[in-house]
Amino acid sequence: MLKTVYLDHNATTPVHAEIKARVGDWTEAWGNPSSIHFAGRGPKAILRESRQAIADLLGVAPLELIFTGGGSEANNLALKGICERGPLTAQDRNQVFISAVEHPSVVKAADYLRSRGFVVEIIPVNRSGELDLAFLDARVSERTALVSVMLANNETGHIMPIARVAEIAHRVGALVHCDAVQGLGKIPVKLRELGVDLATLSGHKFYALKGCGVLYARKGLNLTSLIHGGGQERGRRAGTENILGIASLGHMARKGDQIVAEGERLRGLRDGMEAQILREITDVTVTGADGLRVPGTSSLVIEGVDGETLLMNLDVRGFAVSTGAACSSGNPEPSPTLLAMGLSRAEAQSSLRLSLGWGTTAEDLEAFVEALKAVVARLRSFKHGESYAYGV
Repeated sequence: MLKTVYLDHNATTPVHAEIKARVGDWTEAWGNPSSIHFAGRGPKAILRESRQAIADLLGVAPLELIFTGGGSEANNLALKGICERGPLTAQDRNQVFISAVEHPSVVKAADYLRSRGFVVEIIPVNRSGELDLAFLDARVSERTALVSVMLANNETGHIMPIARVAEIAHRVGALVHCDAVQGLGKIPVKLRELGVDLATLSGHKFYALKGCGVLYARKGLNLTSLIHGGGQERGRRAGTENILGIASLGHMARKGDQIVAEGERLRGLRDGMEAQILREITDVTVTGADGLRVPGTSSLVIEGVDGETLLMNLDVRGFAVSTGAACSSGNPEPSPTLLAMGLSRAEAQSSLRLSLGWGTTAEDLEAFVEALKAVVARLRSFKHGESYAYGV
């Protein structure tokens, strides 16, 4: 059988073995946690204990956490829930800032707000992925309602200066939202230290089950609910809670002490892999290599090779990689993130994203580099990009 190597952990992570072993036990607590009879007590206990474990990991209070159906819902709840708390008037704050490299769920939520009368400003980044803080500092005002900047970029791994963003925004009384999905499980995420008012997280990026997201909303912050119905999550998100997903994320939250150790290991593996690629394959650059990145994420531009063709060739050899964000797969356009960083369309279309995880080994990466060398040499031997074929 073909040995497979998974190098796309920023798209999703494999479910942790301990979670697989516990799912059966959690399904025994099948009642509705809102029920006051015996069948609701088990699920309610799981909900309470998981909320506490996640709060402890993030350094916040349990009741500041709102469980959602995923990161995209949490991002929408953050932006829309804050900005749509009442009809706009001439005196209202009607300005929103987002970075140029945000996840599509933030970008499209901001587009929606624009259609509702908000002025949306885009904070530029440079070729290393660094945020233009001077741009933000010069333009925030008493009209600014919200600034939304991700903690770590899903394509390049670049870490944003969130604490500094919060200082700038709070100076004019604006709120700060941080999409921290790509930071969870890779670096310590302490929300009070970051100084944010809202933050988004997602279970399936941290070896938990899909379908569980979290929105942190600082105590005292009022949100307009996106989903109208029951009074779950203190009236902020209606709908019966996903106990299995929440339990799985709560389980992983108790493994917070492994994050730093795994991060150091993955940083060493990533850096060694990049060095070997740069030595052994010509005309390759690492996007954002001189910036601060989360461990395990690497974005490469491989000149003379179409990224999607490269992906398919690696796939048939058993290597799972990406050309960018998984939520944008199938889109023929180059990555908006890479274009916003100043890469040309040709560079963006020649990009490859590798994201390592807790199960990645040095042997996996040695095999990958050998396969990459062979595939790149083969594809570059073709005269025209449109004649590329995939296969062994």
